[in-house]
Amino acid sequence: MPSTTVESEFDRQVEVLTTLGYPALTGLTPAQFAAELEPLRETVRTHPESTDDHGEDHIPFVLVVARTAKGASLDAHEAMSRTAFGAKPGFSVLAPAELSQFRPVESVEIPDGIAYALMNIDTGSEFLNVTPAAALESLTAMERTPLTVEEGIALLTVRPDMLRKNKCFSLLASRCGDKRVPALWISERRPKLGWCWNGNPHTWLGSASASARLSLVRG
Repeated sequence: MPSTTVESEFDRQVEVLTTLGYPALTGLTPAQFAAELEPLRETVRTHPESTDDHGEDHIPFVLVVARTAKGASLDAHEAMSRTAFGAKPGFSVLAPAELSQFRPVESVEIPDGIAYALMNIDTGSEFLNVTPAAALESLTAMERTPLTVEEGIALLTVRPDMLRKNKCFSLLASRCGDKRVPALWISERRPKLGWCWNGNPHTWLGSASASARLSLVRG
């Protein structure tokens, strides 16, 4: 992805988030929201993986809105409701209180600040029909990090085309203390956030991952 395309894609993602009401979700005006994300532009543009293109499962970067202006975690249930396939909104089978119990696993550190950049994302079709437990072992060996619920929703928000029939994906980096693994798939032609068992493989469900999380850098 050429630098000019990185710039335009950055602007497009900010525009999508603004149109979907993320400034209000974070407690900011649209101008304040754009200003908060702006320091990420140079961080993404100069990252060596921002121009990588590895095929249909891959996207070079995604802007992840993680917190409000007061530092509270963004409501994942609300964020999921703002995803869509055309006019069909996304939904979660997990109630807000239940979904809030899914937290990043110990090996995953979420950067501080309102937003960060997730780099070199792959939706993990190579892990179709592989258990989440086995997929996590492989990703760890590859030195890649699985995605959290919030990161999966962020990907779906700016690139709904990455969630495809028979090529959906688990979000291995969010757990709640039992054997459930959250996942995104398609139900009734709508994006759906649900869960599957850690030891169960599915022919239509892979495991998404990324190479890095980049925090805001201010001049």
